[in-house]
Amino acid sequence: MRLSGRLSVRFLFFGISCLFLIFFLPYRAFAAIHTVSSGESLYLLSQWYGSSVEAIKRTNGLAGDLIYPGQKLYIPQGQELGHYTSYTVQPGDTLFLIGRSFGVSYSDIMLANRLNSTLIYPGQVLAIPAFRSGPGGTGPAQAGQGGVLAGRVPYVRSDFDLLARLITAEADSESFLTKVAVGAVVLNRVLSPLFPNTIREVIYQVDEVGAYQFEPVLNGWINVPPSEEARRAAQVALNGADPTNGALFFFESWVPNQFLQSRPRSVVLDSFTFTY
Repeated sequence: MRLSGRLSVRFLFFGISCLFLIFFLPYRAFAAIHTVSSGESLYLLSQWYGSSVEAIKRTNGLAGDLIYPGQKLYIPQGQELGHYTSYTVQPGDTLFLIGRSFGVSYSDIMLANRLNSTLIYPGQVLAIPAFRSGPGGTGPAQAGQGGVLAGRVPYVRSDFDLLARLITAEADSESFLTKVAVGAVVLNRVLSPLFPNTIREVIYQVDEVGAYQFEPVLNGWINVPPSEEARRAAQVALNGADPTNGALFFFESWVPNQFLQSRPRSVVLDSFTFTY
């Protein structure tokens, strides 16, 4: 009787293990873990991550389409992460201005969000398609030889992570557009003959007098894991969006730095001033 009981327990454990392997292992490969924000929907999430509504529901065991702010969702791997990003409409925004900031047309935004008119309102969350990098289409950067990705500048995955970490450290409390702008400044420096020619070298640059170019490198905040929004902002910048129109510097507008304050101004976004 005792041996039979042990065998029953073993067979029960084996059966539970098999069920776990059958039902859960196919969905262990996640593109991201997303924390739901106000105004988001399963449809928008599917667009941002290149997945599908049904795949997200199946992965998270959702019976319906209802989600709520603060909820954490596992996003299954679909197309390349970064195909879409999100933007919360601000007072005074128009689809044309938003599209110009992200390098896409207002009609692309209307199509991505199934809008029947150009009317939008503050607080509305829009899915923004990736920057149109050439005639005929939008899309994320594509992998080249050796794992190098073709974006606004060539980069590898570690560069993407480093850029997202810098955006988090510098602008985590700022709007999404400002986060994109911070990433764009780094890329503008990569493309400028005045600075090093890789993302890593630009971010870790120390000038001839020993001054760090970015304070988070000095104080260690560069090592903080990137936020989800910073990752999306980094991808948008790499896809080609530049809200600064080519700026090479940014600083908090209140900083009494004569060198920075005297430079030609590009744009002021939130608490940051961007200059050439």
